[in-house]
Amino acid sequence: MLPFDLQVNGYDGADFCDPKLTPEALHKACQSLEEDGVGGILATVITDHMDALCAKLENLVKLREADGLAKRIIQGFHIEGPFLNAEPGYIGAHPPEAVKPANVEDAKRLLEAAGGLAKLVTLAPENDPGYETTRFLADRGVVVSAGHCNPDLHHLERAVDAGLSMFTHLGNGCPVVLPRHDNIIQRVLSLSDRIWVCFIPDGAHVDFFALANYLKVAGLERSIMVTDAIMAAKLGPGFYTLSGMRVVIDEKGVARKPGSPNLAGSTVTMPEVRTKLASNLGLTEREIDKLICENPRKALGVPLSP
Repeated sequence: MLPFDLQVNGYDGADFCDPKLTPEALHKACQSLEEDGVGGILATVITDHMDALCAKLENLVKLREADGLAKRIIQGFHIEGPFLNAEPGYIGAHPPEAVKPANVEDAKRLLEAAGGLAKLVTLAPENDPGYETTRFLADRGVVVSAGHCNPDLHHLERAVDAGLSMFTHLGNGCPVVLPRHDNIIQRVLSLSDRIWVCFIPDGAHVDFFALANYLKVAGLERSIMVTDAIMAAKLGPGFYTLSGMRVVIDEKGVARKPGSPNLAGSTVTMPEVRTKLASNLGLTEREIDKLICENPRKALGVPLSP
């Protein structure tokens, strides 16, 4: 079974959030993903003002429809925002000025723009009044994930009751310094028997010793590894873009907004994920397959092959 990546912002020179993304760039990215042994992805678009976000989704739909390889590799979209927590730290690299409260009308617009391909939506439960948008999306078969958020335990539990079933890149999308005990990481881990928990295993987003601890609590049966790859994946150090933002990649492959400690996606690839999980955590090939092949498909409710 081949890996299925739930969070890919771009790859090998293509930024999926670029409104001027070309057919050639998309095809090259999908070709590189296929060469790296990836069986499918959710192309990810991040927070923007609604008109711009819808236009990006519509462009992706059009480009994908015209390319047989893209249709095979891009099996849906992950819409990360704009219904997030705009507070510093929690918002991460997303533009806070484009954040807005979750609402059903805008959710309908996003689903329509995505042409039936919206499979996963990340939002902040505390920014979803009455959990109405969570319930609306879940009722339509869209996986709802909490991320870039800081709900208290009560609100997180109520969101799960309303249909939320995942958490996006735990340990990220939150401030560097958190309260010792009552923080978003501890709250999510306390509910990990009820939701899927995603991680970025590049060694920069989560130190491997901490990732090992998180996996002990969440368990391999409920955990998922994603790359959160951006256009710089496979290209090396330098300056790139993510949804119009300038991003710098250092010698270690870590992506940040220039002059900021904020991480801005990742450059890790799925072959590198396999190597890192084996060498740093001592996971077996079977355990790694569960985290990058089986569990992502189970979480989306898609067939477990290829």
